[in-house]
Amino acid sequence: MPGKIWDISQTLRPALPVWPGDTPFSLRARWSIDAGSPVNVAGFETTVHAGAHADAPLHYQDCGASVAELDLDPYLGACLVVDARSAGVLLSRSFVTAAALAPPPRVLFRTFERFPHDSWPASFTAVDPGAIEYLASRGVVLIGIDSPSLDPEDSKTMEAHKAILAADMRVLEGLVLDDAPPGLYELIALPLKLAGLDASPVRAVLRDLA
Repeated sequence: MPGKIWDISQTLRPALPVWPGDTPFSLRARWSIDAGSPVNVAGFETTVHAGAHADAPLHYQDCGASVAELDLDPYLGACLVVDARSAGVLLSRSFVTAAALAPPPRVLFRTFERFPHDSWPASFTAVDPGAIEYLASRGVVLIGIDSPSLDPEDSKTMEAHKAILAADMRVLEGLVLDDAPPGLYELIALPLKLAGLDASPVRAVLRDLA
């Protein structure tokens, strides 16, 4: 029997908080049954970093791979959910070393007490590049987090993303981990095959291994 499924995605919707200055989510009906069409058809516009999303190397390197070019293996398989609410403003190497001594290939970090569905967080937990280097040395191929970015909002150097690039790891951001207890799961979070784009929203789920 398949294990319980935990939906760790945000709902894409009007008024969804996005990175300040980025493209907000909007939708528009093209055809509708109440106007005489036999079907309802709608379109939407949004940043590719809306909600739970996968960053591609193109996001932080001009010559990096687009999201359509990425191997899907990192986004599917065994993962560890870590409760990092006590980590403070930065997930340090020492914190991650203690929390993930023998991690599976994917590690997700919960940092929010409760995920801020309706407002942009004034501050959030970022990730120390040293923590990324440690996880890479342990064979981790994907890091996920509930915060909007691995780097602080005001970062101009993007040191955490540079560490990801150097290790050829993959990133999920904006996950909702409030209800998933810490532990081992199967992760399923496939990005859309969007040619030439630097990220993709994902429908991210965890499945119990039992």
